[in-house]
Amino acid sequence: MLQTIDYHAILPELILAGAAVLVLVVDLFLAPARKWIAMPLSVLGVGGAFAALVTLVSGDERRTFCLDRVTLVVGKLNSCSYVVDDFAIIMKMIFLGSAFVVLLLSLDHFNDAHLYQGEYYFLLLCSFFGMLTMASSRDLIMLFISLEIVSVPGFIISGLRKSDSRSTESAIKFFLIGVLSTAVMLFGMSIVYGMTGSVQLETIAQVLARTDFVRTPAMAAAVALVIVGFAFKVSAAPFHFWAPDTYQGAPVPVAAFLSVASKAAGFTGLIVVCSVGLRPYAFVWGPLLAVLATLTMTLGNLVAVQQRHMVRLLAYSSIGQAGYMLVPLSLAATAHPSPKLLNDAIAATVAYIAIYAVLNLGVFGCVIAVARRTPRNLVADYRGLARTSPFLAGAIAFFMLGLAGVPPALAGLVAKVYVFRSAIDNKMSWLAAVMAVNTIVAGWYYLRIAFTVFAGVGEPAGEAPLERPRVPVALVAAIGISVVAAVAIGFYPELVFRYGPGLALR
Repeated sequence: MLQTIDYHAILPELILAGAAVLVLVVDLFLAPARKWIAMPLSVLGVGGAFAALVTLVSGDERRTFCLDRVTLVVGKLNSCSYVVDDFAIIMKMIFLGSAFVVLLLSLDHFNDAHLYQGEYYFLLLCSFFGMLTMASSRDLIMLFISLEIVSVPGFIISGLRKSDSRSTESAIKFFLIGVLSTAVMLFGMSIVYGMTGSVQLETIAQVLARTDFVRTPAMAAAVALVIVGFAFKVSAAPFHFWAPDTYQGAPVPVAAFLSVASKAAGFTGLIVVCSVGLRPYAFVWGPLLAVLATLTMTLGNLVAVQQRHMVRLLAYSSIGQAGYMLVPLSLAATAHPSPKLLNDAIAATVAYIAIYAVLNLGVFGCVIAVARRTPRNLVADYRGLARTSPFLAGAIAFFMLGLAGVPPALAGLVAKVYVFRSAIDNKMSWLAAVMAVNTIVAGWYYLRIAFTVFAGVGEPAGEAPLERPRVPVALVAAIGISVVAAVAIGFYPELVFRYGPGLALR
């Protein structure tokens, strides 16, 4: 069957894929001392993909890889596997922005450690390529392939420190749990296909909405399996147990990548599947997401309070934050969600992902900077950091206040208020109460770290004062970009909220 391809619609993906191949080839001819050149090439690729994406902003929705079908149930359909709409564009902007910051975080870390820089940047760009296709995928096969393109490079780059047993252990755990989640999700998708006769999400939704024979326990179980598969990807409790060990054992820039970009990709797939293909089954996935949200935020925050290792603390913090991101989607399950209700839920989740990405990448940038002086990365190592590096101390305090949702870091406060309001407006006060209690618990360990970096500043210095951390220019740039973005969102929330009305997925 002949199909026309809209190459403009897939231009950002083509540029990023080309940049990944270029990085891998050029690395073959670089001397060991010049391997760092792979990073600027990667930045150029990300910049080119972003420029191509900007050209798609002002145009209408674009569709490609379409298939005309005639079915006895829903009549003639024009289902497309790849759609570039407002939701896809915004998510791709978040992914490419995260890619730029992660590359800045990686430059000196991988160059100083003499790790496999060419392979790392190639795999990183491949993973971000999967994220871009994930946002536009509108059939189960495309979603599955995109998710695997995101995940498989992550398995490899989390274990790049081959001489470190913890890194190897973290990569193996990540791989095994990833394979398990893939099997669970694929089993659920296969049942959905068997019951509906299609992999196209639009077709699946129309079949589920117009027929009664699919409303069976088997279909409900299939929906639950698909949701559970995505729950592994976003590290939602009780499917979170791979995340803390993987984050701690992986290189810190990789942990930043997994906690932000990889998690956002999982949420993107979850949003697309639920709001497009499984919308008629909201009575199944909605309550399931509400339970997952409650367990995730509660377990993540309670365990984070007890952590003494900074990266491990941030791992459990990211688990708790994933619970907050699940709240708006679970609210869309009030019987049969209206398009406006579902659209508001998507907008709230996307806005929270964007704000969380800015704050969390900034925190990891500070952690990388401090780890150059104290590689143990214990929370105790941050005590009195303001004595030797006021910039890092102020940045850490600012990001921690943002994650806690406490002024003057207004971006985090805006995100939490928006989610709270969505819960209250939809008469889910019990879920709002759970989130309120968890926000207080999370505030304890976030504020503890914010105070720790300034502890003892007014006291006389000891006989052996701490060495001032040397922060490379790329790292300063990454932290500075995160600070500026967080301040801008705090004072001008419309940067992430103004596009809410256009995020309805069709």
